[in-house]
Amino acid sequence: MAPPNPSEPIDSETIAILAARLEAASQTRLGRSLAIRHINTGSCNGCELELRGLRNSFYDLERFGLRLVENPGQADVLLVTGPLTRNLKAALEQAWDATPEPKWVVAVGDCAVDGGVFKGSYAVLGGTGHSVPVDLTIGGCPPTPARILAALRTLLEVNAT
Repeated sequence: MAPPNPSEPIDSETIAILAARLEAASQTRLGRSLAIRHINTGSCNGCELELRGLRNSFYDLERFGLRLVENPGQADVLLVTGPLTRNLKAALEQAWDATPEPKWVVAVGDCAVDGGVFKGSYAVLGGTGHSVPVDLTIGGCPPTPARILAALRTLLEVNAT
């Protein structure tokens, strides 16, 4: 199923199918909804604007059993945005250590994948993978909310077995 075009409304049948698949996958893998902790390792905030879009009434992240949490101890997924900067490397590693198993790391945006436009800066170490293992990358500068949602669905479905 291709991600929806952001300019077109999502039909109710697609929403129902996606919600059922996410619920089944999260129940199989975790026995509950998927908790996501966002970690900003030095972004320009473009990706954060798109993440914020996931919580609006159009995408409504929580209807799919996906929720954002404030504490890495409650998270299943660390969703990382921004290039890995020298001053935030330790914070990312602490969040990784505080997140219980099973856990996944999702690098959102070109900067989190490989440093993006900030690659080569004295303050940037590179992408998220320079510090913690990455399970899924979502390219784009920034990726759309629809693309992020589709990728999270894929993460759940792949790890449900």
